[in-house]
Amino acid sequence: MRKTISLTVNRREYELEVNTSETLLQVLRRRLNLTGTKLGCGEGECGACTIIMNGEAVDSCIILAVEADGAEIETIEGQTVDEELSPVQKAFVESGAIQCGFCTPGMVMSTEALLRRKPDPDEDDIEDALAGNLCRCTGYYRVKDAVRAAAEMKRGEE
Repeated sequence: MRKTISLTVNRREYELEVNTSETLLQVLRRRLNLTGTKLGCGEGECGACTIIMNGEAVDSCIILAVEADGAEIETIEGQTVDEELSPVQKAFVESGAIQCGFCTPGMVMSTEALLRRKPDPDEDDIEDALAGNLCRCTGYYRVKDAVRAAAEMKRGEE
């Protein structure tokens, strides 16, 4: 069965005919060619597919595209503006929080959602926000450093 949906992705509007069993991740990667959002576990456990939907960090692999009808979506591609990295992306690079890079887009999106909600997060806030993002490379210390650095950068911009 197919259905037409409308979405806004990275400030651009789309109207798409989707299969009702198609996930939002599949639509982002296959239809919109936004391949920065990664397919990891496909079960909502690893966070590689994290995007921001209607202001909240969500796992796009477990959301059906039809459930996102009318949604405002941001992917990792939407974080870079005019080829300039966002403060969160800069902090991840400068803190050495990027190893193989597979989990990085999801971590960045989770961090962005956290900092919008709580500009000055404490350690518990950071751990809660990153709890759904798995990384086999970093050990999370540098990732937490990156979140703190990004929070400082973003507060400095305001």
